[in-house]
Amino acid sequence: MVRRRQAARSRQRPCSAGYSSKEGSRIVTLKHIGFNRLACYSTVLVGSNRVESPVHSATAGEPTTRIAVDVRRFPWIRRLAADYAYNFPSVAPFFSGDPTDRAAWAHAIRCAQAHARHRDQIASVIGKQQEQRGAPPPSRAAAEQLADPRAVVVVTGQQAGLFGGPLFTLLKALTALKLAAQVSRDHGVPAVALFWIDAEDHDWNEVRSCTVFDEALTACTVALPARPASAEPAPVATVKLDGSIMATLDELERILPATEFRSGLMADLRDAYTPGVGMAHAFGRWIEGVLGPRGLVVFDSSDPAAKPLVSTVFARELSAPGETARLATTAGAELVARGYHSQVQAQDDGLALFHLDGGRRAIRQHDGQFVIGDQTYPPASLVQLAMTSPTGFSPNVLLRPIIQDTLLPTVCYVAGPNELAYLGQLRLIYDRFGVPMPLMYPRASATLVDSAALRFLHKYKLPVEALQPQDESALNHLLETQIPPVVEESFASASRAIESNMNGLIQAMPALDPTLEGAAKSTLGKMQHDLSTLHGKVIQAAKRRDETLRRQYIRTRALAFPLGHAQERTIGFVSFLNQYGPALIDRLDQELPLDLGHHWVVSV
Repeated sequence: MVRRRQAARSRQRPCSAGYSSKEGSRIVTLKHIGFNRLACYSTVLVGSNRVESPVHSATAGEPTTRIAVDVRRFPWIRRLAADYAYNFPSVAPFFSGDPTDRAAWAHAIRCAQAHARHRDQIASVIGKQQEQRGAPPPSRAAAEQLADPRAVVVVTGQQAGLFGGPLFTLLKALTALKLAAQVSRDHGVPAVALFWIDAEDHDWNEVRSCTVFDEALTACTVALPARPASAEPAPVATVKLDGSIMATLDELERILPATEFRSGLMADLRDAYTPGVGMAHAFGRWIEGVLGPRGLVVFDSSDPAAKPLVSTVFARELSAPGETARLATTAGAELVARGYHSQVQAQDDGLALFHLDGGRRAIRQHDGQFVIGDQTYPPASLVQLAMTSPTGFSPNVLLRPIIQDTLLPTVCYVAGPNELAYLGQLRLIYDRFGVPMPLMYPRASATLVDSAALRFLHKYKLPVEALQPQDESALNHLLETQIPPVVEESFASASRAIESNMNGLIQAMPALDPTLEGAAKSTLGKMQHDLSTLHGKVIQAAKRRDETLRRQYIRTRALAFPLGHAQERTIGFVSFLNQYGPALIDRLDQELPLDLGHHWVVSV
């Protein structure tokens, strides 16, 4: 029997403070979310090791098109992300509400609508960005809705990765679009999906490369030149593409397999990534070209025109230096006390702000003064500067969501599993700034394969995570299962007989001649070794006999775990657009449910 969560968890809470939930029952559900229309359930007992069947049931007569994997099976999924999906009451004190609870969405919508914001101004800022990038009409129409006092926003975001970044960037955006559509249908309000470009991040190495599959499914990386070691860390938004982008595009085109979609894809990339254009601008133009026709709104967070709308947030951070860091540290300690991990380790003397002056420099406090690089400033002067020249400031990871939700009527943020951890440290910070904390929703998680690879996994019931190790242990185990049972039974019987008979002989030796006991044990060891060697030869014979299975295994492993890493975090989504064309987006929209706790292996 599957129980719905307690009705008490649906009571209304004050907008300013958010709410937490009591510990729930010992039974939780694996939810395929429909906001009060939960499509299907699989009961999971908290603390048990029981795992439901990983194969998604197809309609009778239809082939399987996807496999659902319980995310708790992946070693890189930490406990907080797992409990968020399967045991939300245990993490509820750190978040504003349960994203599978319809009442929580209604509450979040009311809070987002009630909070005062500069709606007209931010709609205008985004509209001008769209005009500069030549955004598609559906994207512009969606952005115009931001001026509507009833409108809410589902936000996601990422750094401006080269050529759009890894597959998970696309999955984030698609999740936001699907959620926004669901909010509109279920709650009757205008809901906009917005992609926040974290353009003021200064980690150039994180965004300058893109990895794709070549014809042989080898993961190949193309990259823009590294910055000189002596260069000042600067926001990615300040980086202008030079002639090296043309060579990088040429290299990408050489690596991508020749398909009917490659020429059009490369033309679109060359249109977005041109010398003299900013890296963040090119990224925004590319993402907008891919998903703008579906109504995705793209926002470059480095836009100086938006900074005056959040100047009071900058000033408040400077007026109580260290308070944001202290609140994050307190939440982090509580997470650790509950058996989770603290994602952000804030410095006691640090502020959640950077100063922009060519580079992006941290602001520290020392002896009652602010310190930026080698310069010292009286606190009042920086507070005044934040109000009069806010373009000189940029939020760090702790303050960025506050800036985001001061600008936008955010009802939900679509997060990756690691983001969930640090967002769990921000609830008190939201309260401090008087901004309603939105719901958090885990992004869709997927591995894209072709029908042959999916059939291989399905046929041999091979857990996809078994493919991650870059050795042949899982392959050997799989091949062993293909050996006729009588062979394995005979080996097991022979092993038992040898051990039983020889142990009897070994025990009898001391009565006859104690010096022979060692020789008898040595003989047993040799016999066991010879039998093991023979077993290994049988396995090798099976490998030679079924070379097709071996090739299927290696090919599927290359697809699912390129270089031993999860596909969605490694391979740029341009690789899949090259393979499948625009239909890729339609396919993912159809095949990726809005649920929690599943990773989907999808046949495209």
